[in-house]
Order: sequence, then C-alpha cells, then structure tokens
Amino acid sequence: MTQTRGDLVVVRTRRTRGTGARAWAGPLRAVAAAVTAAVLLLAAACQGGDDGKGDAPGVLRVLAGSELADLGPILAQAERDTGVRVQMDYAGTLDGVQRILEGKVDRRYDAIWFSSNRYLSLHPGAQSRLGTAVKTMSSPVVLGVRASVASRLGWDTKRPTWSDIAEAAAERKFTYGMTNPAASNSGFSALVAVAAALSGDGAALQTGTVDEIAPRLESFFTGQILTAGSSGWLSDSYVRRVTQGAAAGPQVDGLVNYESVLLSLNESRRLPERLTLVHPADGVISADYPLTSLADASGDARERHRVLTDYLRRPDVQRRIMTQVHRRPVNPQVRPEARFAEMPPELPFPARLDAVDALIGAYFDRIRRPARTAYVLDVSGSMKGDRLAGLKAALTALTGADASLAGRFQRFHNREEVTLIPFSDAPRETRSFVIPEADPTAELARVRSYTQSLGVGGNTAVYSSVQRAYEVLGRGDDDRFTSIVLMSDGENNRGIALVDFRSWLAAQPAEVRRVPVFPVLFGEAATGEMGELASLTGGRTFDARSQSLEAVFKEIRGYQ
Repeated sequence: MTQTRGDLVVVRTRRTRGTGARAWAGPLRAVAAAVTAAVLLLAAACQGGDDGKGDAPGVLRVLAGSELADLGPILAQAERDTGVRVQMDYAGTLDGVQRILEGKVDRRYDAIWFSSNRYLSLHPGAQSRLGTAVKTMSSPVVLGVRASVASRLGWDTKRPTWSDIAEAAAERKFTYGMTNPAASNSGFSALVAVAAALSGDGAALQTGTVDEIAPRLESFFTGQILTAGSSGWLSDSYVRRVTQGAAAGPQVDGLVNYESVLLSLNESRRLPERLTLVHPADGVISADYPLTSLADASGDARERHRVLTDYLRRPDVQRRIMTQVHRRPVNPQVRPEARFAEMPPELPFPARLDAVDALIGAYFDRIRRPARTAYVLDVSGSMKGDRLAGLKAALTALTGADASLAGRFQRFHNREEVTLIPFSDAPRETRSFVIPEADPTAELARVRSYTQSLGVGGNTAVYSSVQRAYEVLGRGDDDRFTSIVLMSDGENNRGIALVDFRSWLAAQPAEVRRVPVFPVLFGEAATGEMGELASLTGGRTFDARSQSLEAVFKEIRGYQ
C-alpha cells in the first residue's frame, strides 16, 4: 500500500501467510519503480526551474532597493489581506541594473522594485526583460537643513535654487551629507538633479554639457563632507555627527536625501535640532517606485504582481504608506497631507546613457572630494589557497579589471589615495598609492602587481594592524573621505587585544578617533569583536561569509 503525506511517500507492504519472498519480488519492484517516479516528479515540481527557485504558492520574489525595507509592516498586512507574501532581496542601484542586464535575475525573481526604472531603461535590451511596471508611491530627493542654518540662510521663507545652494556650499556657509551615486539612488538622483538645474537650459543633460558645468558642480560638492552607501546609513551617520559633536567629525548642517527619509528622521526624536526641508525652486528628481514584473515571470507570479499592485494603490493603503513611511500617494483619489510641501517641477532625466555615465565618471574622478583608504589585509597562514585567491581577485577588480557596469564606477578613482597594510604576526610592509588625475593606468597596474605578490604565513595580529593603519593615516584629511577597511578570516591571537586598542584609540585626538573602520566578516573572524570595532569607530560590518570578497569590496566602495 502506498500513502502520500505532504512531501513524504510512504510504502507499506503486508506479507500474506504462506507467501514466499520470491512471490513478492516482482510486485515490490513495480511498487518501488512507481514510488521512485513519484518522488522524481515531486522533486521536479518543487524545484520548478533550473535554479531550484521556482514558484512557491503565494510568494512574489522581488529584487528591491534597500530603502524599501521600511515597508515591512505594510507588506505583512498585504499578505494577511491578499495572501501574497513578498520575499525581498536587496541590491544597490548599479548592482541591480547590472544583474538585470546580465540575466542574473531570470527565474530567481518575479519582479524588481527600485526607486526608479529610468537609468535601467536607457540600456539597450533592458525593456525586453521587463513586464508590467506599476508606480506605487513617490518621494522627491530634496535637501534637509538644520533649522537654525536654514533660518540664517533664509531658506525657511524662500526656496533657493540649486545654484543658490551650490554658491552657499562653495562659500562654506553650510555642509551636508549625500549617498554615493554608484551605490544608492538618492545620491544618483541628487547628482542628476543638480547637473540638470545647473545646465540652465531646461533640456535633458548631454555628454558635452558635463565638462561645461563641472566647475559649478565642484562648487556644490565642496560642501559634501559625509558619504554613505545607503540612505539609512547616511541618516544614522548624520545623527551620530550631530549628537556626538567634534568627536564624530566636523559639524554637518544637512542631508541630501529622500523627502521620506528626512521626514522620518524628524519624527524619530533622535535629532537635537529638526531639519527644515528645502525643495529647490528649479526642480527635483523624484522616485516613483515602480513595482515591475519580469518578462519571464510565470503566469501565477504575474497574477500575484497584479493583486499586490492593485492592493498597494488602494486609497486606504496609500494613506497608510503616506502615514507610516512618509511617501507621497500616486493614487489621485488620495490628497497629500499638509506636511508635504508643494512639489517643485520635475527636472528632465538624461535621455542618453553616455550622458549619465559621463556624469557619474566625472563625479568620482574630478568633482567630489577624493577618498583616502587603508586596507588592512589578513595574510596569515589560514588565508592559504582559495581565501588568498579571493582577496587578490577582490583587490584586482578595484584596479579596473572588472569591466561591468558596477565595476567601472567602483574601481579606485582618480586622485584617490590607497594604502595596503598586509599583516600576520604583525603588520608587514605598508604600501601607499595615489591614483593620478590625468592617466591612472600605470598606477593602477602597480596596485595590481603588488596585490598579486602577496603571500601567506604566520598568525593573526588584528588590532595591532588596525592601530598601524590609524598611525599611517595620521590626523585625517578634511579634503578627503578617510576610512579603514579590515579583512581578517580569524580571531586575534598576536599583538594587542581589543581592550588595549580601545584604550589607545580613546587617547587619540578627535581627528584620529573619527576615522571609521569597516570590518569584513569572513571565515572564522570574531563576529562580536568585529561588530564592536565598527560601532566604536562609527563604521559598519560587511558580511563575506555568504558572498564573495569581490562583491563585498565593491559594496564597501559606496561608503568611501
């Protein structure tokens, strides 16, 4: 007798009195063959695709921007109301675009949900990979300024233009933080908005225009003293700066970020002084959050996409989105609450891919203040083999060897200072490289060559080596974004301990203490201590235990 219980096929046989085993052999073989076939069919049905990630009942698999993590409660309610459970994985703007263009989302996701599809749509062939796009909410990228600074500048009573803001930044009348345009859409949208406004002709940005407006863009970015790879971490860094004072870094007067993030920050009660939201008079670039089905999604997945988007656009849900996550409604039946200022014009988005790429390239290589980073690299004996190979591949990718979309903008940039500090029993020889502004090829090749020469052996002096990095960097440089990246695959077993490092750091000048450390969780590294080190220095941890070091090093670039 054969019974099925969920995924388990149970075979029960009963021996009849007087019947020998040989008499049962044929029937048993037949039953076994039938059971085997049933199991194989069941396994195939569960897999549903070549990658083993086919349709699951009621689940919509979505690749999304990290800023949408705040929709958790709304999506939980959506599951209760509609039966559609949203399974979100997160990616940065350029990384997400690259994965879509390379087909890495095929059969793994049913939909994408980024702040905008504008940049993706500029790439040839992108549209053929997308299905139905439904706008779900909106939020312009604007400027939040400390109330006292906004009053001093007169921006609380009269909206400035982006040109006015650039002039104030150039004269050091205010400073601000903004996310990295290659890692986060809020920074990307801000860069496009400022460029479009400063071009002054009301037309979409062209490639030749980038060189013309570069000096004015430099004026605007003179005021940027805080960077980050995500809107959420930017907000947390801003809070740390304004609450801890000089110990955390120079005073930051405001943030360029989504209106929704700034409103959330004001309501968080974490700020000693509220932010005045400034909507530049000449216009903004807005996120419209299109939940977009993928062209190869199954019929069931497309139906789940339809059910969910219909639900999200319902008037009652739009009001909940407006109240809980501070984004504007897109359903015309719902009026924005009074706290949402009148929307300025929407600035034109570039119509050509080469114009956008030229703008992003100029931002990193010519316009913004350059980075200054010390990479503290574990080359102890446990790094032998694949681990060392992974480390070399990660660093080599940053020298321009990665020709992908994300790789082009996350390499070591012109004017950047890169210091490599390999360590085992103690810090080894330190090598510093400055990537020239004019022709970086030769210097990048030297970084690559040094990386390939790294060998392994010995024990693991983590904190002595981090201390060496601080000593090499010195008091920091206000004209550069300074940070330390720590990569270790094991626990500290040589040199000073974490408690000794903490005491040493506490005795250093504020300019030294405020340099953040970004530890990479890898191999058997002490996760708790790495998290403590990040918290102590104002950094954050990155996890390379479930993805490659190359992917993690690219992600860290958003914070440098």
